[in-house]
Amino acid sequence: MAGRPSGPHGKGADLEELRGWSVFVHLARELKLARLARYAYPYRRRALLSVAAMIVVTLTSLAVPYLIKVGIDSGIGKRDLHVLDLVILVFLILSVVNLGASYLQTYLVSWVGERVILDLRRALFAHIQKLSLDFFGRQKTGWIVSRLTNDIDALDELVTDGVTSLVTNGLMVVGAVVFLFVLDPRLALATLAVMPPLVAATLVYRTRSARSYALVRNKIGDVSAHLQESISGIRVIFAFRHEQADMDKLMLVNRDYRDVNMQTVVQAGFYFPIVELLSALGVLVVLWYGGHLVTVHALQVGTLVAFIGYLSSFFDPIQQLSQLYNTFQASMAAVKKIFTVLDTEPDLVDAHDAVPLPEVHGVVRFDHVTFAYDKQTDVLHDVDVLMAAGSTVALVGATGAGKSTMVKLLARFYDPDQGSVTIDGHDLRHVTMKSLREQLAVVPQEAFLFSGSVLDNIRFPRPDASLDEVRRVARIVGAHEFIESLPDGYETDVQEGGSGLSTGQRQLVSFARALLADPRILILDEATSSVDAESERRIERAMQVLLSGRTSVIVAHRLSTVRYADEILVVEGGRIADRGTHDELMAAGGRYARLYREWEETGQTV
Repeated sequence: MAGRPSGPHGKGADLEELRGWSVFVHLARELKLARLARYAYPYRRRALLSVAAMIVVTLTSLAVPYLIKVGIDSGIGKRDLHVLDLVILVFLILSVVNLGASYLQTYLVSWVGERVILDLRRALFAHIQKLSLDFFGRQKTGWIVSRLTNDIDALDELVTDGVTSLVTNGLMVVGAVVFLFVLDPRLALATLAVMPPLVAATLVYRTRSARSYALVRNKIGDVSAHLQESISGIRVIFAFRHEQADMDKLMLVNRDYRDVNMQTVVQAGFYFPIVELLSALGVLVVLWYGGHLVTVHALQVGTLVAFIGYLSSFFDPIQQLSQLYNTFQASMAAVKKIFTVLDTEPDLVDAHDAVPLPEVHGVVRFDHVTFAYDKQTDVLHDVDVLMAAGSTVALVGATGAGKSTMVKLLARFYDPDQGSVTIDGHDLRHVTMKSLREQLAVVPQEAFLFSGSVLDNIRFPRPDASLDEVRRVARIVGAHEFIESLPDGYETDVQEGGSGLSTGQRQLVSFARALLADPRILILDEATSSVDAESERRIERAMQVLLSGRTSVIVAHRLSTVRYADEILVVEGGRIADRGTHDELMAAGGRYARLYREWEETGQTV
């Protein structure tokens, strides 16, 4: 059977055409331009109006050299004052129109651009909130903050000033070329002699600067990450007199950032003077050749003056576009970083058939659960536990035994590799995470308070809670007295992280916050290990009220907090080594009894 022809109209030509298009498709996909443009789509009407204003600005600017030609050749040359007056009148009208259109384009582009940046930053932050804990464990906080700040700011310049420059200068170049050929094709073709070296220089600059700007985005992320880490750990740095070593480390990453920035400066330092030189050469060619044509009466003086004007309208926008390329490269490097985060899929998402978790009684079941963080080394091995509704269950054991991992699975920060975790028989993988978290509260070991008042921090789970409700829960957990003693009482600003309060006070506020949420399931993850003895006694007195009427899971190293639990689970090596009440386990004389006696003798956490 004869094959299809491979000539100009056959399969071979089709493949070549597809390959050609694939280059453009790959380029567009690589630069993420189409994806970025989707953020401007809701504002398309104002965007189109701004483009119309840019076209008006370009046309009115391009008309000026031609008016000068008419004024010189038909007005001054022929001594016709009527033509000259008309040229001046048209020039004034075009100037007013240009002024109005320039203002309109600037306002509309900035209006659209700022909203695109707002939407992109909001979308990025919303996506980051959906990512799992593993992502935040892998990435430095400063790296994440750099995506939300430095990279978005780099993009801001492109979508505001950059868009205006791209459209107006692009239109100006095209319009100038048209007018150059309309005025005199001979001079236009002579001008093209400088184009090959200009194109070659642009291609070389584009290739090298693209790599340099990608490095700049990486290095500025490193600087931000180090600064954030240093500020967060400033107390440790002071405590160990590590200031100079930390400064030396910052100097290293800062020096790397400076070096890659200098690469972009050196590259621009070579490229832009070349553009200037070629522009000057183009003018010299026109003056030499055009002057010759004028002397032999083959060209009018006004046409030569207008041609030089359009030549300026051709080379000046090219220089502007070349400078815009710096912004473009920095912005595209930033866009790739931003979309790298947006393309990161969260490890935990609601199943397609997930349903809201109905109001639960609080029966918790670990059904033969096995789990490993790295999917290789198991942290939990075939854990099978049933917790009755309304009961208080304590998890005790050595550090690394798997206690905190169990509560992370219960809060569905992770999913088990084998088995299931259920509440009232509902597999947590088949209910929406929002509905689960609405009925569950976690009080971690390190109580984090947000900047703002004590009142705002306690109200965090229920912003509409009244002051009386806040005071009630504060009294229950024993926090009301110390809050009232603060300078502004409940309105006292606790500063970022709660640094204005002691460790025990921060933990008491977090207890009040959890109690205000009134969850059906409460998790206390070593919540008393960082408090002093007096604060611990207050918390113990509040425990009976705090834990009453809900299923509570307590992870504790201080065994005084677990003595009154309905059931104590001794976790060892990722397995449930023993279980029972405090009295039962003490009578059995096993692992728990040894832990408790050691705690009584030393007063230390275990």
